[in-house]
Amino acid sequence: MTNPVVVEVLRGDRVESAHRGAGAVVDADGGIAFAFGDVDRPIYPRSAVKGLQALPLVESGAADLLGLSRKEIALACASHAGEDAHVELAAAMLKKAGRDQSVLECGAHWPLGEAAARALARSGRDPGPLHNNCSGKHAGFVCLACACGIEPSGYVGWDHPVQRLVTGALADVTGARLDETTRAVDGCSIPAYAIPLRALALGFARFADGQGLPPQRARAAARIRAAVAAHPSAVAGPGRFDTEAMTILGARAFTKTGAEGAYCAALPERGLGIAVKADDGGGRAAQAMVAALIRRFGGFDEALTARFSRFLAPRLVNWRGVEVGALRPAGPLADHGHS
Repeated sequence: MTNPVVVEVLRGDRVESAHRGAGAVVDADGGIAFAFGDVDRPIYPRSAVKGLQALPLVESGAADLLGLSRKEIALACASHAGEDAHVELAAAMLKKAGRDQSVLECGAHWPLGEAAARALARSGRDPGPLHNNCSGKHAGFVCLACACGIEPSGYVGWDHPVQRLVTGALADVTGARLDETTRAVDGCSIPAYAIPLRALALGFARFADGQGLPPQRARAAARIRAAVAAHPSAVAGPGRFDTEAMTILGARAFTKTGAEGAYCAALPERGLGIAVKADDGGGRAAQAMVAALIRRFGGFDEALTARFSRFLAPRLVNWRGVEVGALRPAGPLADHGHS
């Protein structure tokens, strides 16, 4: 199946390029509210499933045992910008587990946030593992291990008890087969599993309102959503879609970007999950896709819709700040009307 063109890139009034992709909007019973492209082909959601990967941290009681704050739980779901606040928060999580950054197995990279990267460079320091955008998730894994009396060393391995818990939760929530046939390695060294978009959307529908989840897991999902809604800046950073969108929408939506054009979202008030993938791995396309679907299925009032609409056709500006074009949803996503 050839996936349809779903996002067009305009320069002036002319289409300069286009992105193809696939996506699904699913309810907690598995009913498809909307789909386009091949939603049964397994894709790597990458960081888009961090909210689901944080479930064991909360449902096991580890978060409470270590006294993790809501902001720290939000950071466990983050692909953060590497700002000082993010770094300090991850370090605080590790301290509560009796550890420091030396335990992290995510590797180091320069902060994703330009301002944070420039500030670090000016200081003459090199980035460390706490600057890694996944350090909050990894700190959460370490906290889970330590609270459960498990040695955290090697926690990124697929056969480590922590990853067995995380993979089990991800498999149960999505209903997908997660084994050696679907397993690869993510950018931060943990296992990455290929999951169909239909199953990802189902998982986020269940995450959205707890329907179909055991009571303890449903409560954990609600706590994670509440933590992220209360602290959207911990999940990404200023100017980034997840932080900006959830600052506007609050508890009405949970959104999470993934690498290579993957994006997932949950709409708690509607009981719907969303999963999309841009064929070319374009993050800008995935963001436009998920924004169009959130707008279409969110059931927002007119005032909230007006505030969110700026994400539907983001402007493109050149190096002088002159507007030169825009992105726009196309094909099956071109209609922005309410569901």
